[in-house]
Amino acid sequence: MQDSLFGDDLPLPAAAAPAAARPVPAEAAAPAQADAPASARRASRPKNAPKVEPAAVDDALRAQAARLPPGLRLGTSSWHFPGWAGLVWNGDYDGTVLSRHGLAAYAQHPLLRTVSLDRNFYRALTASQFAAYAAQVPEDFRFVVKAPSVVSDALVRAEDGRGQRPNPAFLNPQLAVQDFVQPALDGLGHRVGALVFQLSPLPAALLARMPEVLARLDAMLGALPALRATAPDGVIAVEVRNPEFLTPEFARVLKAHGATYCLGLHPRLPAIEDQLPLLRALWPGPLVCRWNLNRLHGAYGYEEAKGLYEPFDRLVDPDPHTRQVLARVIAGTTQAGQAAYVTINNKAEGSAPRSVQALVDAVLAPPPAS
Repeated sequence: MQDSLFGDDLPLPAAAAPAAARPVPAEAAAPAQADAPASARRASRPKNAPKVEPAAVDDALRAQAARLPPGLRLGTSSWHFPGWAGLVWNGDYDGTVLSRHGLAAYAQHPLLRTVSLDRNFYRALTASQFAAYAAQVPEDFRFVVKAPSVVSDALVRAEDGRGQRPNPAFLNPQLAVQDFVQPALDGLGHRVGALVFQLSPLPAALLARMPEVLARLDAMLGALPALRATAPDGVIAVEVRNPEFLTPEFARVLKAHGATYCLGLHPRLPAIEDQLPLLRALWPGPLVCRWNLNRLHGAYGYEEAKGLYEPFDRLVDPDPHTRQVLARVIAGTTQAGQAAYVTINNKAEGSAPRSVQALVDAVLAPPPAS
């Protein structure tokens, strides 16, 4: 199965020409939540908080969920979308209410066993804030968390996303531990799934010095604490926005520290099948995938996709090819006993919950007749 999926006949792609840096995607971070007290570990939601009712679930959906590989966790990027009424919520709720109080209802959906905390990219969460999230979900729920931009972005950016100057803290080992990995472990505990360093597009000056960038990445990964004692299912993953990273040297750095490559489905990168050789170089290992943006919209297409897809209640631009290849990768990974974390953005096809459902259908579909 693995040889056919990540075949040795697929070489790692050659480094591509440098690409221009993109502005920070115009995806608003979830509204800020007050720092939660220690009692958040014992209470699923604050006293007198609005209750968000989960959508009704029928027996057929529960039966589908029961058939999925136990190591597979599917989810979305955040959960604060009123347009998911009838899909995830039973009723109409304001986005602010959903941001603060919707996670517990989200986590009751049988297909949604993880979620990406993208908010952490914009402002690092504290351990108690992570703990407040953890208290709202079941024991077997796992979180995918993006590293703060202060560590993962090579540039300090203005509010409009334009790079202003080099970031001296880029891939800083101490900050990576202090502001990301340790707070996540302390707050989420065994509910840590994948901790993802999504490296924003590099400026041309750094792209010309890739050995230096990889040396920095090597030093940072080497400084991270082991996850297993606190989070047995935890994975460190690195996602990139420059195809110049997709090389054997990058794979060797990741493998040396037990980290994995986050399969980033984004127009800045090659298509999914052209990224599989890097996963093959890291085999055996878990799958971490973040399906971010439909390739139709290009590298800077977040705003375009948002305008076309809101309120995110239906599939507008289905991408069955990507879905089928991803289903194959999931099957090969989980059949080998490895974990798989897959999160999907509304901008991938138009509605993240419907994309999850379509991916489940592909995963559970009988194999084609030979």
